[in-house]
Amino acid sequence: MRILFIGDVMGRSGRDALAKHMPTLKKALSPDVVIVNGENSAHGIGITPKICEEFYALGVDVITTGNHVWDQREIIPYIARDPRLLRPLNFPKHTPGEGLFIHTLPNGSKIAVMNAMARLFMDPLDDPFAKIDDVLQNLKMGQNISAIFIDFHGEATSEKMALAHYLDGRVSAVVGTHTHMPTADGQILNGGTAFQSDAGMTGDYNSVIGVKPEISTYRFTRKMPGEKMVPAEGEATVCGCLIVTDDKTGKATSIDSVIIGPRLKNNLPTI
Repeated sequence: MRILFIGDVMGRSGRDALAKHMPTLKKALSPDVVIVNGENSAHGIGITPKICEEFYALGVDVITTGNHVWDQREIIPYIARDPRLLRPLNFPKHTPGEGLFIHTLPNGSKIAVMNAMARLFMDPLDDPFAKIDDVLQNLKMGQNISAIFIDFHGEATSEKMALAHYLDGRVSAVVGTHTHMPTADGQILNGGTAFQSDAGMTGDYNSVIGVKPEISTYRFTRKMPGEKMVPAEGEATVCGCLIVTDDKTGKATSIDSVIIGPRLKNNLPTI
């Protein structure tokens, strides 16, 4: 199975870049499933029903989120009726929405997509390790599921790496989001799980993690609240990764970074 994952879409420039480059990515990479983290897509804070529908129209199969999932209030009733829009599964019981979606491919293969949030330097949610363990009691690669992909939204690299090693051999891939910087540590662990600390941001990299530089630098140099954190509006770069899994075992056979757009060095894996 070929899994294309796109990192945090930041504001309008990120949405425009996704729309511009998605046809090229689909033609060049032939993904079986497309997963996009959209938690910053609505002017940098949250996501709206309209944006979800725009993503689906581009060919996105599943949308993941993170700590900004609730920033647009209109998403609360929407997420309860859209199973393809995920929020971290380790939110407290009775929180609207789900953290797991099982997507069925045309050939009948199934991929479980999970969204979880880390706890170091983040909101104090339930234990993501234990929550994922609970889900995996009913999902076994090579038996009742073809692949399992986890978007682990978090700040600390150590926590992301620890989760990947904890799940090694039980899931196809653990890929981090939230820091908005594509990392160069894409690898396959000993048990066959693909890992990358952060897929990077789909946004304008002439910025401070997607925010206009002058706003961020003012806050650091003055230690006073300034303007709201407004997304940079220049041409954006799409960042993510392509993971290929073995159809029989669900384990990863490769992981490659995907970068297309200005400023960063581009990379498109060859089929």
